[in-house]
Amino acid sequence: MRHITTHDAPATGLRGIADTSWHVRGACHGMDVEDADAVFFPGPRDHEEIAEAKELCGWCPVRRACLGFALENVLKEGVWGGLTEAERRPLHDNLHRRLDYRRVTAFFQGRDVHLTEAERQVAIDHAYVRGWQPDRLAAALQISHKHARDLLRQAANKVFDRDRNYGVPRRKKKRKKTSKAKGIPAPAAPGTQQPTGRLAASTPAHAPLGKAA
Repeated sequence: MRHITTHDAPATGLRGIADTSWHVRGACHGMDVEDADAVFFPGPRDHEEIAEAKELCGWCPVRRACLGFALENVLKEGVWGGLTEAERRPLHDNLHRRLDYRRVTAFFQGRDVHLTEAERQVAIDHAYVRGWQPDRLAAALQISHKHARDLLRQAANKVFDRDRNYGVPRRKKKRKKTSKAKGIPAPAAPGTQQPTGRLAASTPAHAPLGKAA
């Protein structure tokens, strides 16, 4: 079962999708609404307000969670995490390329964290390697069973192509040992003399030389 984050969840290194507990620990918590709008949503030329917002964000303990919240929810206006709209624009544009393996690990731990396209693909590939079934992947990603089955099939083809390109030998199925055929002697151990299958008849010590003339 996936872990659903609530308002009472303790602070962690990664913010869950439904986790808003970081709000109460922000430096801006408790500010007047009009003052907060003036400070954190200034115009592009309101340099004093921008400097004040950056100063507050500079010692805020949840600045990283604030920035992640803005990026994951496509909030392109205002100052979030100490960055202005223009400063966050490259992060918004390249968010789909983010690859944070901490998030992939948290996904397999059952946490409901935000995954980018790159992180989601890594999670799918690892799910195939771990032997996940389509129903389990469908529940984790909240997709249909058919979609999960197709994703696992694509991951299997990717692993097969990778192994073939890099010359990784495929695992061979172990064959059961069959009983040895009768009449065929077992191979002798090294350093021992193998007995013959049939003893030759011993010849007499003095063989007759023939009839006398």
